[in-house]
Amino acid sequence: MTAPGQDIRGVLIQVEGARLLLPNASVSEVLSYATPEPVDNAPDWLLGRIRWRGWSVPLVSFSRFAGLAEESGSLANKVAVLKALGGNARQPHFAFLTQGFPRLVTVTRQALLEDGNDLPLPPGVRMRVHLGDDAALIPDVDYVEEVIRAAMDTGGTARVGT
Repeated sequence: MTAPGQDIRGVLIQVEGARLLLPNASVSEVLSYATPEPVDNAPDWLLGRIRWRGWSVPLVSFSRFAGLAEESGSLANKVAVLKALGGNARQPHFAFLTQGFPRLVTVTRQALLEDGNDLPLPPGVRMRVHLGDDAALIPDVDYVEEVIRAAMDTGGTARVGT
């Protein structure tokens, strides 16, 4: 994730059952939770759409997406709006339901270690890591975006792993 001698700013995002590690630059904004607009025939991980800066942004429960835990939104949650990097001009952002505000961290080569766990990775997870004392998952953002796009393009019928 980092080149020798190069530190990057990251964020640890708490979701139900795990922490996600993402580059700080991928987070556009953190919002208070509001009930999303439903998507017809949506998979359970696609909680709906939220309005943000004129965009209709898909809201995803990453915990459900990856099969980590059941997670539903409430007023105690926050929403992290992320930049979609897949090049879809119609859907330049998506959002993850979070358990509070992301925590800024400095990611150094020395502090970031791959988890030696041999268990299969959950859907949407690229890697298990340790950042200092924090265990975290690095999401496979390309895959997550692809499945979100398929779900939105097909009226919500796309499923993880298909």
